[in-house]
Amino acid sequence: MSHTLNQYQQPVGETLTDWQPRQHPQRIELVGEYCRLEPLQAARHAEDLFYAFSQAPDGRDWTYMAYGPFEDQALYFQHVEQASGTTDPLHFAIVDQATNRAVGTIALMRIDKVSGVMEVGHVTFSPLLKQTRIATEAQYLLMCYAFDKLGYRRYEWKCDNLNAPSRAAAQRLGFTFEGIFRQAVVYKQRTRDTAWFSILDSEWPVIKAGMERWLSEANFDSNGKQKLSLKACREL
Repeated sequence: MSHTLNQYQQPVGETLTDWQPRQHPQRIELVGEYCRLEPLQAARHAEDLFYAFSQAPDGRDWTYMAYGPFEDQALYFQHVEQASGTTDPLHFAIVDQATNRAVGTIALMRIDKVSGVMEVGHVTFSPLLKQTRIATEAQYLLMCYAFDKLGYRRYEWKCDNLNAPSRAAAQRLGFTFEGIFRQAVVYKQRTRDTAWFSILDSEWPVIKAGMERWLSEANFDSNGKQKLSLKACREL
């Protein structure tokens, strides 16, 4: 981190003369080529989401979440009803543009307007969403909203350190691993060491360009298989 010296010749962080607190993210629709993010609503999304999650053969997708799995639609409806009423976390449904059905959820959370920091969390992808272009585009749309529209300085990803798929997803998307907070959380009657990742506003232009190259139709063959990985697209 760059620094300057104060009047006592002590190193201090770089001065941000023009910095102003940022706006809280709003309940707006974010539209992409393959998906759109809609503010989560039980009446609009719960039935689609329960169906999408029910396509999984077991409950392993909920192991590292603080809630779930849900045994029936009524319980899941209650969960969505509660989640849709909060502003931090601010939950979105991920809607497949081709089918017009919700296939996952994602949220902005731990929103610090004064410092310009927020976290992406509650990332819950159904089997209809995993390993698709929609999964990457949903992340891209939220990052664009955070950095380009709202002007935040730091965008975080945190997960259980034992959650290998989540750690891999963060690194694939361009997040930088920062370390582990030991015994940081208790959930589902067990302890959690939390792995921290982040993207800074100074890093965003390269990450954004890479995501746009990866999402381009030119990056996929006639069978829908990628030609270049997301990491390779960032390095062009």
